[in-house]
Amino acid sequence: MDNNSMDNSIDQEFREKVSQSAQENHPTKYVGESPIKVNKLGHMVYEVTDVERTAKFWREVMGFEETDRNAIGMVFFRCGADHHAIGLKPSKAKSRANVGDALRVEHLALEVENTEVLFKTRDYLKENGIPVVFEGRKGAGGNMGLHFCDPDGFEFELYCGMDQIDDDGHLRPEGQFHRVNSLEDALDNPLPSKKW
Repeated sequence: MDNNSMDNSIDQEFREKVSQSAQENHPTKYVGESPIKVNKLGHMVYEVTDVERTAKFWREVMGFEETDRNAIGMVFFRCGADHHAIGLKPSKAKSRANVGDALRVEHLALEVENTEVLFKTRDYLKENGIPVVFEGRKGAGGNMGLHFCDPDGFEFELYCGMDQIDDDGHLRPEGQFHRVNSLEDALDNPLPSKKW
């Protein structure tokens, strides 16, 4: 497929019309039971101002492996067996929308093996001048996390220790959230074992 046919296969005008229609006409009540049963979150593709700069971030900071590039300048990265988990798309915009100017994705979270990875990552980020947005434990889910941004200011979280919900559906009571603002405090004050 050449560049022209690739560009024509994605009807941006149609996509924008569908998006506008969904915003204006989305139902307030759903009929029937949805057949959707998601197996896993697959991948995220997002627009960036400088594909090469952000590709370097995903390779060198996040440790992802570049798997592919396509005819319209997109770059794909993997962190497991799937062909890609992250896709970068060149944007015509010069920057991301300011907070309050448009709807935005708040953050994307990626699971890591353990707290040691979080501590080492925090040191690495500081050493490289990448500011940490948040570290510690926020509450729901009970996980420890470390938030930071890519070169366009999109926020990502690395986390570990997320509460697992069994078939019984019981959740950790809010009284056990123990919100903290440092990895040290989260590690020094572990949450109670699942007895809920």
